[in-house]
This record gives sequence, C-alpha cells and structure tokens, in this order.
Amino acid sequence: MSLAVALTRASEGVAAPLVTVEVHLSGGLPGTSIVGLPEAAVREARDRVRVAIQNTQFEYPARRVTVNLAPAELPKNGGRFDLAIALGILAAGGQLPRESLQGCEFLGELALSGELRPVPGVLPALLRARGGRRCIIVPQANADEAGLLGDIDVRVARTLAEVCAHLRGAEPLPPPQPTPAPRASGALPDLADVRGQLGARRALEIAAVGGHHLLLIGPPGTGKSMLAQRLPGILPPLTDAEAIEACAVRSAAGEPFDIHAWHQRPYRAPHHTASGVALVGGGSHPRPGEISLAHHGVLFLDELPEFDRHVLEVLREPLESGHIVISRAAHQAKFPARFQLVAAMNPCPCGYAGDPGGRCHCTPDSIARYRGRISGPLLDRIDILCEVPRVPLAELNAERGATDEASATVRARVTNARSVAMQRAGKPNGLLGTREIERDCALGPAERTLLERALDKLGLSARAYHRVLRVARSIADLAGTDRIAREHLAEAIQYRRADAASTAR
Repeated sequence: MSLAVALTRASEGVAAPLVTVEVHLSGGLPGTSIVGLPEAAVREARDRVRVAIQNTQFEYPARRVTVNLAPAELPKNGGRFDLAIALGILAAGGQLPRESLQGCEFLGELALSGELRPVPGVLPALLRARGGRRCIIVPQANADEAGLLGDIDVRVARTLAEVCAHLRGAEPLPPPQPTPAPRASGALPDLADVRGQLGARRALEIAAVGGHHLLLIGPPGTGKSMLAQRLPGILPPLTDAEAIEACAVRSAAGEPFDIHAWHQRPYRAPHHTASGVALVGGGSHPRPGEISLAHHGVLFLDELPEFDRHVLEVLREPLESGHIVISRAAHQAKFPARFQLVAAMNPCPCGYAGDPGGRCHCTPDSIARYRGRISGPLLDRIDILCEVPRVPLAELNAERGATDEASATVRARVTNARSVAMQRAGKPNGLLGTREIERDCALGPAERTLLERALDKLGLSARAYHRVLRVARSIADLAGTDRIAREHLAEAIQYRRADAASTAR
C-alpha cells in the first residue's frame, strides 16, 4: 500500500482547522499533483518539497505522486503544509515508517536546503490542538511563541533531517525553552513625564480603572498623544490567558514575536490615512486589522476627524461586541477586538479655537463641518470626553511636584480599583450590561434627580445614560466606596459635557 497520512493545520483568522495530508504513490509518468483547493503558494510546494527531499539525502519517488489536502472545501494558502507533505511522501515511499506519523502534527515551510522556515499562526494552531494527545512539531524559529503553552507536547526542529531522525526514534527533538518571566512595565513611557494636565490625568486614571473609551480634545501640543502613550503603563497587568490571546492575534497576522514583551498590553496607533481594511481587517485571505492587534490593549486614533468617516463607522460594532466578523464569498473569519479606544482631536480645523492667544480664524461653518466628521452614534460609544487645555509656561518650568505621579503609583491604585470590579461583576465596569448596571450602579433619590436633570439639559441618549453610570461606578471604586455618591455622579456627568459643548453640531 503506497498511501500515507500526515496531519497539519491551516490558518483561518485566529482559528486553525485541522488538515489531513493524504499522499498516494501510483504507476505512470513521474509527476506530482496537489489537490484540495490549494492556492499558488501551496501548488508550488511540489517543487520546494522535491528539492528539499533530495538535498536531505532522501530519494524522491520516480512515480506518480498525488497529494490531497482535506477537507477539500477549505482554501489552503501559504507554505505551512510543506513539512507535512514531505513527510507524507517519504512515508508513502517506505523511507519512513507510516505509523511514525500517527500522533503528530507538523507545521513548517521548507527551504530548498531542507531547513525549516517559520510560519505565521503557530500559536493559534497550538491553542486549537490544546487538550489533544498529539505531539506538535514546529520550526525552531517559532520556538519562542511555541513555548508559551506548558500543557502541550511541542517539539522544535531546524531541518527536515532532524524531523525524520525523531520519527525514526534515533534523535528525539527537544521541546522549546521555557518562557522567561515577563519584563517589568518600567520600560513603558512614564506618566511622570506629563507636566500639569491634572484634569486629563484624572480622566486617564478613571478610564484605566473601568476600561472606558476616552476622547481627548485640545489644541496642538497640549500632551494628548503623550497621555495616550502612557495609558498601557497604568493599566492592570494582563493575565496569562489574556496575554496568550493577544499574542495569538499577532501570530495570525505574522508579526514578529518578542519573548521579553509578550505580557505587555498592545498599543496600536494607526495613521489617519489608514483604510477600513487596515483598521478592522480583511483582504482576500482575512487578516487581523489594527483593532484586533490591539486586543486587550489600547487603540490610539490621533487626529480623529481626519480619518475617513466610513472607516470610523466600522468601529461602532466592535466597540460594543468586542469582536469583528469578516465575510468573504468562500468563508468567514472572526477576530477578537476587545480594545480600549483612546482618540484625540483638535477643537477646530486650525486647532486653536478657544485658545487665549486668539489665533483661531475658523468660521462657525468650518468648525461645524470639522466636528461633524465624527458621528453622534460613535461619540455615544465613547465614555469619557475630556478637554486638554494648553499648559501655562510656569507649570512646564516648575519642578516636579507631588501631583506629577509616576505610572507605577497610579497603576497600583488602578489595579486595586479594577480588582474590586472584577470581584463584584467578573468584568471591568466599562463592560457592564444593562442588568448589571441596575444591580451595581443603583442610585439614591438625590443622585437620581441629579442625573435626570443632566440628561434633560445635555440631551443625552439612553446609551450615554448607561455610560455615565459605568463611569460613576469606576469613580466610586477608585474612591473605595460601595455606593455611588453625588460627587462621583457629578464628575461622571462632567465628562459628558464636552459632548454637548466642544463637540456640539
């Protein structure tokens, strides 16, 4: 019988469906055909595999070779199937024991020399194979991300010859090295670098406690970008499960893996010329976009009104659901997108509306058009709108004081307040549902009257009403109180005043 079977995994978003590689040798003119919906890179594997086998001192069969990649309806792309195809051919030709392929999965692209090259999406494949009893063999260059999971049998190899020796039982392949301890977050930008801006620093801290989306509004040069860059440094540490989820998205996108920073929260800052596909993901073979690469981290959109309006509108669904579904004619791909949005904008096209220097010469119509580029439904999904005024020169030149706290100090307060919310609801306050808001954000008569008056005066929607309550809950947690007091609610309402003032149509 000249039939051998090897197992591998395809890359479909952050999923990794199992692919069975069936290799059959038959009589007839020598040649190799690959079936099972292969695309160009997979069809070219026949030449890579043939030369790699010959350069590894094996004999390529002088027979008709048929390779079937099942399931047939799943599109196959990339060079990740090379290793499994090569081993299937060797086993079908009797140069490897067929039974040695059982209980293993193989990932890797072959160089013509027989060396194994790295492939994207190794971590999603390992996560999908988790819980099974099969050994996973991956290229040495993917060893760092393969070592993140300690509860799965993973082996790393440099060449096809090493894999063959392992399957014969001659030289077992080594497992990846243990993952080193995460690097401390001190390498991140420090909040102590921001001088003044006490109001914006307070808003940033509240946003970090509840995972609230934040919009910073102010003239150029007031520190909006500096504040956004320092948000990851004050957020609570990622859990191991969250860090692995974030790394899996980056692995599926083919981004380099930094073993020393794998536990840090992602920070993505796409340019305002980014397309909708770049932001949310897509393409003929759907790939993660910036919102998915910011999963469990921060997405910073500077110059928010300069983004194409259609691009901004596609953010509305993932801001609510925490995921994005990319649909194509052949298949769908679902990517996680539980990110924290931080956006920045100027108050007018020139950026100096309301500036004491009187430099703004924008007309009311041009200001209205500029602010109108951000739709009301999108603003409704942003919890905190904070004005960032110009810092007086005296504050910039003053010595660092007690109010210029370092990120580590703020992060300790944020972590304590976030832990209270996690114990109470199992999620940050920014993700509370309607019933959870009714349970955890109950108001007294005086507070309810204050909120009703604010709703009527500011013209807030029902969604904004719930967001005010979520922010007030985070402020109360930061203050260490179980009950939302009047001052907590008043501060939360204050963060919606910009909705009616600075961003009024």
